Amino acid sequence: MTAARHVAYALIGGGLAAGNCARWLRESGADGEILLVGRESDLPYNRPPCSKGYLQGGEAREDTLFRPPEWYDEQQVEALTRVSVKSLETSARSLELSDGQSVSFDQGLVATGAGVRRLSVPGAELEGIHYLRTLGNSDSIREDASGKRVVLIGGSYIATEVAASLTERGSSCSLVMMEPVALSRHFGEQAGRFFEGRLTEHGIELHGDDELDRFEGTGGRVTRVVTKSGRELDADAVVIGVGAVPDVRLARTAGLEIGDHGGVLVDSRLQTAVPGIFAAGDIAEYESVVHGGRRLRVEHWDVAFNQGKTAALNMLGRDQPHDVVPYFFSDLSDWASLEYVGPAAEWETEVVRGSIDDGEFTIFYLQGGRVAAALSVGRSDDLEHARRLLSSGADVSDHAGELQDVSSDLASV
Repeated sequence: MTAARHVAYALIGGGLAAGNCARWLRESGADGEILLVGRESDLPYNRPPCSKGYLQGGEAREDTLFRPPEWYDEQQVEALTRVSVKSLETSARSLELSDGQSVSFDQGLVATGAGVRRLSVPGAELEGIHYLRTLGNSDSIREDASGKRVVLIGGSYIATEVAASLTERGSSCSLVMMEPVALSRHFGEQAGRFFEGRLTEHGIELHGDDELDRFEGTGGRVTRVVTKSGRELDADAVVIGVGAVPDVRLARTAGLEIGDHGGVLVDSRLQTAVPGIFAAGDIAEYESVVHGGRRLRVEHWDVAFNQGKTAALNMLGRDQPHDVVPYFFSDLSDWASLEYVGPAAEWETEVVRGSIDDGEFTIFYLQGGRVAAALSVGRSDDLEHARRLLSSGADVSDHAGELQDVSSDLASV
């Protein structure tokens, strides 16, 4: 493929990783042409509002944007929307775009994000069944499900957040989930029971230890959800939130290596095996210097944001390892908010600081005597200490009492 034009930096993907990469390229002195290619109709935006403030109707579309449209002109960043990359040739460093352009580049970023995990069950083709990934999906859910009977499939972030938001809009919500307690798969049953309490207090029904069997409908539209246990739930609309799948189709076709966690293999600088081509965000399976070189693939929006910066600095030769501890937050309307640091963790012990009953607590998840992750509700200051302990890899086996005692100074641990 002979490219018709050339750019210094080609950023593939219209999300936060690409947007923040463009920002840090310019702020760090890059003066070459930057091309950002995104297949969505919107410029890079923050995804958390899709299930929270934007879905509720309290946050405007422009409020979700990473940067306003004029910023791209001011920074001389060419941002294409509704354009996808049909092919990437790593040896020639060239792209073929869906709008007919062919572009060569000096350095590139692959940040194609993830897509929703879709269910294949009888009735899945019926109208009124929704998935949530984009602002457009959020628009459809708000228009179709507000004030109605809604069944949500899944017991994690998307299902619980959407249930809370739709309840605020007058919907009657029920959750069907395979886990016994909502959010327990990631945070354990102690935390899960706390969040379940907040959900049920506001009228949301939860059906755990159950699994979707099929959808039934009338006139081509969903009317009922049937579970494998035989439970039947009437539904005017359904929202499915059962996880995401990294979009590595372009990377795979281009010959980039895919790792055991389903992501594009990159080193601690986020560079692939092809010099000058980086990967960031949901698709990046990277060597974490914070975790002793352990390979991670983390889908939190904050990770994509920070990896965009790391990729930009290394495109400019800064030799910067990605050493940011992953961070995540979730809001169940204004009923409860959680913050979390660390990758998805396996743990042996939970140490609780504060009071779960009072709704102000931090849970330190310990694996092998070391902090693997931490979750906080109403005690954000604890997370800075959790980050420090996680990064250091310090053995805190003899300090569980101090972690638990709210009168102790965590700085001394």
